[in-house]
Amino acid sequence: GRGVGNTALTQRAPAGPVLAITPFNAPANLLAHKLAASFAAGNTTIVKPPPQAPASSTALVRLLLEAGMPVEAVQLLHGGGDVGAQLCAAPEIAVVSFTGGVTAGHAVAHAAGPKRVMLELGGNAATIVCEDADVAAAARVCARTGYSNSGQSCISVQRVYVQRDRFEEFADALTAEVKTLVVGDPLDPATDVGSMVDDDAAERVVRWTAEAAGQGARVAIGGTREGAVMAPTVVVAPPAEARVVRDEVFGALVTVLPYDDFDELLAECNRSSYGLQAGLFTRDVRRIITAWRELEVGGLVVNGSSNFRLDHVPFGGVKDSGIGRESPRWMIEDFTVTKTLLLKGLSIWGDQ
Repeated sequence: GRGVGNTALTQRAPAGPVLAITPFNAPANLLAHKLAASFAAGNTTIVKPPPQAPASSTALVRLLLEAGMPVEAVQLLHGGGDVGAQLCAAPEIAVVSFTGGVTAGHAVAHAAGPKRVMLELGGNAATIVCEDADVAAAARVCARTGYSNSGQSCISVQRVYVQRDRFEEFADALTAEVKTLVVGDPLDPATDVGSMVDDDAAERVVRWTAEAAGQGARVAIGGTREGAVMAPTVVVAPPAEARVVRDEVFGALVTVLPYDDFDELLAECNRSSYGLQAGLFTRDVRRIITAWRELEVGGLVVNGSSNFRLDHVPFGGVKDSGIGRESPRWMIEDFTVTKTLLLKGLSIWGDQ
């Protein structure tokens, strides 16, 4: 064949300057992910922090410079969407890594044009509780992971589908668990649910809760706010067309919905425009494999909620949840390019 007597080698090379755009909900943590991967790949990085929460990102970059990072290696530029668009379009930028909302993500992709773009966008995470699950344990996990960071996480538990025979049992158990959550000052270590990013965000969740109640849902607990602090809310049996089911809430609210047929439920979950991550409580291996294969999501957590990730495994979604995979290890792939060396008629292995 044509390959006889030839040798091919490949290497990963730095892709070039990376633009890292980060969100308000975990500004330092997610920036650290992007910086670590970019530096490991051999790139320089420009950081655009979120205008709602710029302080921690600024402090992190300052610490890097104070520790001896060359000023040419990392730069930080504040601003809103107009600044982000100009940076995305800049010819000097080779890769854009964006974490944030869907609308802004689409604008980033449009501005970046043919550049390599990584988008980690929104979610509307479903967690499924089958009839063979430990309902009390599932309720406990959903309460802890549905309201952490006031629900402001792209993989926060939002839709919990429970097999109908266990539905009321789970709804009661979740409500009981939510009653134990400590609501208050986010700087107090004892607090479970603190403030949302601003008053408007909390008011939106209140409004969506009231809409769902008007559509026939039962608000088991919550539905009110004090300033930007949203009371942890459980909405039981809202209709599929309710915004708390259809759209990304991104707040301290969890819905509980019954299901009858497992396969039909998977199809229902896939009707969402999002596809980031899902959770599944069951002991049935067949269901696990079926859900893993059929759910249109980037990741499935078994016997845990959707709100779980490990930094050394790929993380990302499909559909409106984005393109590419995050986590420091896997971002290195997108922050590098493959270069091939073909040696025609020359073998580096000698005569062997």
